[in-house]
Amino acid sequence: GPKLVHLIYKFARYVMIEDMKKNSVGTDIPFAEAVKRTPSDVHMTEARCTIAYKKFVQIFQREDFVIQEYKKKAQ
Repeated sequence: GPKLVHLIYKFARYVMIEDMKKNSVGTDIPFAEAVKRTPSDVHMTEARCTIAYKKFVQIFQREDFVIQEYKKKAQ
């Protein structure tokens, strides 16, 4: 359900951030500064995040629908 999707989204975000931290070691770009930097337009950033989250949920819903259809046809 929605709670599971939200949990998976948060986990994927965490993994992505940890991977970015690991890959930024030894470069000229300090990761902490890049993450803490605030965008110039916070409302636009929130809108982009919301759109990305909704697309992520739609993908899982579509996948679930396809799996349910395969199960129906298999019976």
